[in-house]
Amino acid sequence: MHDTDQKTGGMRVFLIVWAGQFVSLVGTALTGFALSIWVYLETGSATQLSLVLLAAQLPQMLFTPIAGALVDRWDRRWAMILADTGAGVGTLAIALLLFTDNLQIWHLYIALGFSGIFQSFQWPAYSAATSLLVSKEQYGRAAGMVQMAEAVGQVIAPAVAGVLLAFGGLETVILIDVISFVAAVATLLVVRFPKAEVSASGAAAAGSLLSEARFGWTYIKERHGLLALLWYFASVNLVFGFVSVLAFPLILGFADEIAVGNVFSAAGVGMVVGSVAMSIWGGPKRRINGVLGADLILGLALIGFGLRPSLTAVTIGALIGFIAIPIANGSSQALWQSKVEPDVQGRVFAVRRVLAQIAGPVAMLMAGPLADGVFEPLLQEDGALADSVGGVIGVGPGRGIAFLFIVLGGISLVFTLIAYLYPRLRNLEDELPDHDEIAVPADPGPAVASAAD
Repeated sequence: MHDTDQKTGGMRVFLIVWAGQFVSLVGTALTGFALSIWVYLETGSATQLSLVLLAAQLPQMLFTPIAGALVDRWDRRWAMILADTGAGVGTLAIALLLFTDNLQIWHLYIALGFSGIFQSFQWPAYSAATSLLVSKEQYGRAAGMVQMAEAVGQVIAPAVAGVLLAFGGLETVILIDVISFVAAVATLLVVRFPKAEVSASGAAAAGSLLSEARFGWTYIKERHGLLALLWYFASVNLVFGFVSVLAFPLILGFADEIAVGNVFSAAGVGMVVGSVAMSIWGGPKRRINGVLGADLILGLALIGFGLRPSLTAVTIGALIGFIAIPIANGSSQALWQSKVEPDVQGRVFAVRRVLAQIAGPVAMLMAGPLADGVFEPLLQEDGALADSVGGVIGVGPGRGIAFLFIVLGGISLVFTLIAYLYPRLRNLEDELPDHDEIAVPADPGPAVASAAD
């Protein structure tokens, strides 16, 4: 079979898998939103809610490097089946406890932690499998399609989960999620993935599970352009970790709860539009320009959020800013998929995900004290900056946070400028060959296991 025919067949397989994963991810978004409401209504404690969310995320983050190494050893299809099945079992356990009226908060720590360990396989396996199924020219479009599920979930989860909670209870929401996991597994059972050819990097990295997990970091560290891209995304995630916490108090400083919902809906719509655009367009030919250009728009949007207490300006800024997010993420994903050999993508992408995303929780821990203890007092009517900065952006509740948004936007722009001025990152696409341009060793050696079905 010619390579063109293989990629055409691979795209068909990708579309089948994508459809199943789309349903599953939307179902997971519904459950996440509904469980958050249930926990808060049961306990009345934001701390309890934070601990439940941490119980879901921390095991997943800690286990991801090991999961990535296992993904490279296994057939990626079976890794995804394991991820969906394990996560579904954890969700089903919650449903059974609910139906028997036995669900306690501590049960969620165990069930969500259990599901999180299995979900740690999902993203490395899905990303690495996509590289095998579609041509590198289609990586950007595929990344846009993958992000679409997250975007659609963000838009519909609050409304749909709210209706389901009101008329069917939490049990209904969770059962829908379990069914969505079954749909995802069913699509995976009817397809087959091609086997990744063993690269020189993969052959050299073969060893114990722990050494293969560490290899992901070694691989990135030795490629200065990829390392710079990783740290750049970590820095941007640090900035937007603050935003995710402080957007509510910023808007509530001059508007009501309904307005907050409208702004978040606009952000969700923007993310859907950006994902659809990326799915059709595929991003700019020079992908690093897609990353830096989109993040430039995001930085400007953050500054715009803080300039005036205007609901219209914030809503438009949220729409435009979130259109840019899938373009930045999709362009970055296409870069990584093009430059990293498919047989080591599981462990490389796992390390990349952990290091890029760990900045978010750090920012969440810092955001409250920084806003309440430093920036808000500065922009009160008698604050130190009331007559200077306050003369431009206003004073009173939420204006200190608005000033922090402006500072964060400025920091984001500085990060983007530094990234562009760093030659290793700016010239990444020229200096680092695509994986299909790297010679495959004639004899990978007996230590490398086959990933065939």
